[in-house]
Amino acid sequence: MERKYLLGNEAIAHACLEAGVDFVCGYPGTPSSEVIDTLRAQPERPYYLEWSVNEKVALENALAAAWCGVRAICTMKHVGLNVAADPLMTSAYTGVTGGLVILSADDPFAHSSQNEQDTRCYAHFARVPCLDPAGVQEAHDMIPRAFALSEEFGIPVIFRPTTRICHSKGDVELGDAIKSTRKGEFKKDPRQYVVIPAHTRVLHKKLNEKQPAIRKRLVELGLNRYEVRGKTAIIASGIGATFVQELLSDAVSFMKIGAYPIDEEWLGVFVQKHEKVLVIEELAPEVEEAVRQVAGMVPVFGKKNGYAPYEGELSPQAVAGIMEKAGFLKKSPFAAPAPVTDLPVRPPILCAGCLHRGAFYAIKKVFRDAIYPSDIGCYTLGLQLGAVDTTICMGASITNASGIAHSGETRDVVCTIGDSTFLHTGIQGLMNAVYNGANMTVVILDNRITAMTGHQPNPNTGLTACGVETPAISLDAICRACGATFVETVDPYDVTGMVNVLSEAKKRKGVKVIIAKQMCVITARRMGIKRGRYEVDAEACTGCGTCVRFGCPAIEFADEKARINDLCMGCAVCAQLCPVGAISKEGKK
Repeated sequence: MERKYLLGNEAIAHACLEAGVDFVCGYPGTPSSEVIDTLRAQPERPYYLEWSVNEKVALENALAAAWCGVRAICTMKHVGLNVAADPLMTSAYTGVTGGLVILSADDPFAHSSQNEQDTRCYAHFARVPCLDPAGVQEAHDMIPRAFALSEEFGIPVIFRPTTRICHSKGDVELGDAIKSTRKGEFKKDPRQYVVIPAHTRVLHKKLNEKQPAIRKRLVELGLNRYEVRGKTAIIASGIGATFVQELLSDAVSFMKIGAYPIDEEWLGVFVQKHEKVLVIEELAPEVEEAVRQVAGMVPVFGKKNGYAPYEGELSPQAVAGIMEKAGFLKKSPFAAPAPVTDLPVRPPILCAGCLHRGAFYAIKKVFRDAIYPSDIGCYTLGLQLGAVDTTICMGASITNASGIAHSGETRDVVCTIGDSTFLHTGIQGLMNAVYNGANMTVVILDNRITAMTGHQPNPNTGLTACGVETPAISLDAICRACGATFVETVDPYDVTGMVNVLSEAKKRKGVKVIIAKQMCVITARRMGIKRGRYEVDAEACTGCGTCVRFGCPAIEFADEKARINDLCMGCAVCAQLCPVGAISKEGKK
């Protein structure tokens, strides 16, 4: 055994090695991305690994691999499971031969997400087991069990870490990595894998018949367990279980739920031993609903009667407050945090030199009174520049734009979407918009990488997840294949060129596509690409503020003059905007 101080996602990745994983795939999404990033960085990889173009594609790949008898893991964040929901529901019917683990990382408090949905609801809906770790060590330990459980019952297993587990660090006891000796072989069985109605009805019955044995097995494995100590009890799951145990009195019974589905008979025996029960869990009342079904006359405290919130992330302070409110703790040991005064506001902001800023500036200049649907990515921060009006989910910018354009809205509609997001779920929207004759402009912000989630490659990058060179797809060709006849590629650092292309698009009817293509500045920095810094001629500067309003963090304003700091990446956009020509490259006044 070896002990290391690891990020939760690193511990999960190592557990995959200990389980002898054969097939790894997924789509990057915070807080899940580091699992595959860690596995793809291994010097030797005796397993297949890919970043897939979206979560549905990833799960279908992993499912097929598991049909062939190998161990597969598919990773994503919680909203990615929405994209993969179609194969998820049917995968429970077809089952698997090799172990299939679907890692869906939840994000309570929506640290980096558009909602706070609970993956456990999908597990309940699909009737597949779900493991819910309460800490970094347990997240590591559950992965081999998840594979074994999947193989034992021939069913996919969902693994649900949360942001607090994925992105926390802790000492983790590690086992030895093993090299798999499994070889994939698909054994034809149409009744199992061809889900026509006649087969589906039989498979659904078999899925339902598995449930009692799965519930009992989760108790036998110790994933769900309890200790009777007194007349009152707390039942908790996930990170909440860890916080409860830190505060729990020796006189209060405790049940920890680490896996679903819950054995209701076993649960009922515990609940009926107590005079009242408190349920603590993040997001949906999955455990609480099960407890209420077996509670009879035993009072249950939780979300449904206002003792615990439906939203947000649990913390020791939050758990203590819930316990105090429900009468399970006399007084919270945590004092109310004193607000720190005079701290500067630090909102998220586009990097200095980011191509998106120049693109948004040009869009706003040409389309002054327009509707601006946008998408999921760094460029969502265009909200601060007044160039983002809607953001719903991956790929929705184009479809939202099409819907607005067909609604009777008379203003121009200009949507923005990143290259990776366009390849994820934007292509179908573009096809639909062209097919149905929408009048709109699509700006693909092509920075050649999946930037927001940690700079993972995509089919537009020219490299696979493992760094192998591969043909880069052509966004231009894809857009033309979708039927768009106006497709232009432009450098967003060339403000005049970008404005001219947008102006031409504004004159035309139909769907116009502009590809704003420029390398992400972080990628450029890592590659050692230097453009040279820019500076302000203080004597020439009139203090008009045009450059400052552009929003680049490399531009400051002091003593009624602009100045450029060390963050400058040399994009030169500010020099093009200055109405008096006061900005130039260092040494070229």
